[in-house]
Amino acid sequence: MSQKKYWQSFGELNNSESFQKNVQDEFAEDLPLEGLESIADSKLPRKDFLKYVGFSTAAATLAASCETPVRKVIPYVNKPQDMVPGVSDYYATTFISGSDVVPVIAKVRDGRPIKIEGNELSTVTKGGTTARVQASVLDLYDTARLRFPQQSNGGTFKEVSSFDAFDKMVTGALGSGTVVLLTPTITSPSTKQIISEFLAKYSGGRHVQYDGISYSGILTAAEASYGRRAIPTYEFGKAKVVVSLGADFLGTWVNPIEYQRGYSSLRKINEKNPVMSKHYQFEAMMSMTGANADERFTHKPSETGAVALALLNALSGQGVSGVSDKVKKGIAKVAADLNANKGAGLVVSGSNDQNIQMIVNAINETIGANGTTVSWAQPLLTKQGVDADMATLVADMQGGRVGTLIVFDANPAYDYFDADKFVAGLKKVTNVISLSEKMDETAELAKYIVPSHNYLESWGDAEIKPGYFAMMQPTINPLFKTRQLQDSLLKWSGNATGYHDYFKNFWVGRLGGEEAYNGALRNGVVEPQGSPLLIETAAGAGGRAATAVSALSSAKKGGKYELVLYQKVTIGDGRQANNPWLHETPDPISKATWDNYVMISPSLAKEILDLDLKDEKEANDFEVNNYKPVLKIKSGGKEVTLPALVIPGMEANTIAIAVGYGRSEKLGKAVAGVGKNVYHLAPGGNWNVVDVTIEKVGNETYAIAQNQTHSSYEGRVDVVKELTLAEYQKHPTTVLDERAKLLEPWGGLEKYDTEGTLYPHYEKPGIKWGMSIDLNSCFGCGACVVACTAENNVATVGKSEVMRFHDMHWLRIDRYFSGNPDDADSIQTIFQPMLCQHCDNAPCENVCPVAATNHSSEGLNQMAYNRCIGTRYCANNCPFKVRRFNWADYMGADSFEDNVTHGTVGHLDPSVHMMNDELTRMVLNPDVTVRSRGVIEKCSFCVQRLQEGKLKAKKENRTLTDSDAKTACQQACAGDAIVFGNVNSSESQVSQVRRENK
Repeated sequence: MSQKKYWQSFGELNNSESFQKNVQDEFAEDLPLEGLESIADSKLPRKDFLKYVGFSTAAATLAASCETPVRKVIPYVNKPQDMVPGVSDYYATTFISGSDVVPVIAKVRDGRPIKIEGNELSTVTKGGTTARVQASVLDLYDTARLRFPQQSNGGTFKEVSSFDAFDKMVTGALGSGTVVLLTPTITSPSTKQIISEFLAKYSGGRHVQYDGISYSGILTAAEASYGRRAIPTYEFGKAKVVVSLGADFLGTWVNPIEYQRGYSSLRKINEKNPVMSKHYQFEAMMSMTGANADERFTHKPSETGAVALALLNALSGQGVSGVSDKVKKGIAKVAADLNANKGAGLVVSGSNDQNIQMIVNAINETIGANGTTVSWAQPLLTKQGVDADMATLVADMQGGRVGTLIVFDANPAYDYFDADKFVAGLKKVTNVISLSEKMDETAELAKYIVPSHNYLESWGDAEIKPGYFAMMQPTINPLFKTRQLQDSLLKWSGNATGYHDYFKNFWVGRLGGEEAYNGALRNGVVEPQGSPLLIETAAGAGGRAATAVSALSSAKKGGKYELVLYQKVTIGDGRQANNPWLHETPDPISKATWDNYVMISPSLAKEILDLDLKDEKEANDFEVNNYKPVLKIKSGGKEVTLPALVIPGMEANTIAIAVGYGRSEKLGKAVAGVGKNVYHLAPGGNWNVVDVTIEKVGNETYAIAQNQTHSSYEGRVDVVKELTLAEYQKHPTTVLDERAKLLEPWGGLEKYDTEGTLYPHYEKPGIKWGMSIDLNSCFGCGACVVACTAENNVATVGKSEVMRFHDMHWLRIDRYFSGNPDDADSIQTIFQPMLCQHCDNAPCENVCPVAATNHSSEGLNQMAYNRCIGTRYCANNCPFKVRRFNWADYMGADSFEDNVTHGTVGHLDPSVHMMNDELTRMVLNPDVTVRSRGVIEKCSFCVQRLQEGKLKAKKENRTLTDSDAKTACQQACAGDAIVFGNVNSSESQVSQVRRENK
């Protein structure tokens, strides 16, 4: 096994003196004793002990001497039908956010949706989710949602008394001028029919689809190459060789849930036949997908077209030019691999340039990908917005050719690259009607506002691919006076039918009866039986690429510095920017929370910031200090100032900034002052800016909250064990051999279980819970982290507390680098999920003075929260650093009234107070305690789910199965990386995995 050095930060890489001190001081805290060197020296040791362990213990002691007040339980006056208090109901519905569509299952307790899971009946997503899907349940209870219809009066909005009064005003206004409906991609067949009926009432009316994150380049390239404007299905599960030209397909590109599952299926190692796919990544920035690649080759964004052309030429044996020597060698290697795997290779590109996408189409045709790894049988329907249509609309608005603009769920005043032109055009439109869930940047400019339902309050449908439908049904009555788009359009077109009845009639007619309709709602999906509907395989891309080759050959060269705009896997396009769960989930690469920033290379840091990261003191000061130097980025007469983070693996003169930040403060407390909007830097909707200027803004600094500079393993070796496929094929028992050698003093692997412990050996009959995580299938996306937060009532602590290393996530994903920071192509990234290991010989258990942590008969390391007195001995002794201490009353669980607002945590961020609002607290899981300050908490393997699964099996008088008990993290993972179950059962999946991959 190669002896690489793995490092999380530059301070750890250099092992600087200040880094070592920071590690030693991680749990340091002065004891609040009255001038005594030890508690034993005190005349009143018990009194001082209570001071040490914290006020919560003293409060508990005082409370014990008081009579507990009696509160009578009030039963339901009229219990809702089919609702059993304390028993969860599960409803299939569909997460729709902009053009993203994911079939899901909503868990509802006592009428409240509290958790989202993927729908395993969908053959497209196979039960996978993302961080944003998991966090979407919190959006339902967002205190900043619009609560009633409004009309603007000189820039001031006032409530309209009723929808009837509102509809009279709107229908009166609709008669003036051309009517245009602006929406994101609409995949709903019933909604499309309603839109057609509505626009038919108004001469010249039209529907424009606009996606803030544009895939227009792929769509128009497909139309130019094949005569079909669509995005094909990319079959990553059939690709032995995957080549990505800047596409973050595991993170945010097109349909990552589907791609993760397919990609991971060929990354899992079978011990008997150890083979896996090969992944090459060409890119300018360190993306999450690039971090998972086997080999990376960095280049400037302006060279993407040259790289695509060079690869096309190399595949046909022509000379390669226009790229660096390193990239040239990489292309030769990739071309050889693709030619050796004809029909089993796949090339994708994240560019929004039509010409580059046409070259990619030609490449895929050359390598035989069409019909195998690129499937036109079922093209994806969720991205249909074309940039030219939006440009035409803006021109029409500016020319006064639009009388009424109805905007639904689109926000071009914020995310359109030329938002100033859109806003100027908007002023020339007589009537602007916004149908929005929140007061976003476009809704602020409207004359009329209809507040929309949240998706969890809505009826609807979506066609993900031809013949593959996802159904939507409400899981809760609308919380406010809101209304769906479809109901508004039906009203305004003179149709008295409500959308629910319209929707039901639509699908009863399609499915052939009410029973089939009810079954579709119950399952949440309607899919073809047997073989999917076949569509003619596209061909001819190679012969139509000549114009693209010509255009790219004469493309403008880049400047000295270039910029990549990208989406984070958490915030995405910014639609959920008021969601604290997403802001607090660390970015996989930077490990930063709560802000966007400028990612720069170590060499650029030296040039622009005069920061030498090879110098121990400078490196450590930069990373440990939260305050980062600020850079000013200019492009095309536009500029933005943001703090800088140095990230290994970046192309030397390329910077990267995430979109989705800098939202209007009217969107809520969590979004106020968080980051800057950079959509306006994108030229023509292209995410690569090929010429920018960069300068340091004097001595100005800005605080960034990262969680990567603590939780050190204090120099322990072999934190990461890594083998290449060739090494594993040659010596498959390398890791086991090393472990056996390490355990020789205890009799090797066979005897360690009985000899390597101070405790007597006990047989472990019955259930023993265990988890295995396939690190080849973990991509660092963070869906599991948010799922854990939602399931287990994990506290949001806010930016200020994250900066103090007080983050509370029970599950984190550690990110390690290896390689030379000065050589971007050499950087390898390793993601390692880290949660409580539930050790059989747990060092935390025997150091707790009050036995708050103990081991269960089922192999769980348990925490009795109400017994914990906050000594943190367990955290000091945990080798994995997975325990979290509640430094403050983040959840409002303290017994003292108004403590969150005025007491010990009055200094906390507004987002923390937002999470304690009565509405927001509706998201809390009643099966899990809400912890107060002064206690340690950690992963429990979702013990409440395990108990529920055991009870279900017992009631049905059968053996427990894998499907009965799944942890939240396991269920959320689209990469199928986590396996959990009863280790003592030979039939369980976790047992089978451990037998096959020892």
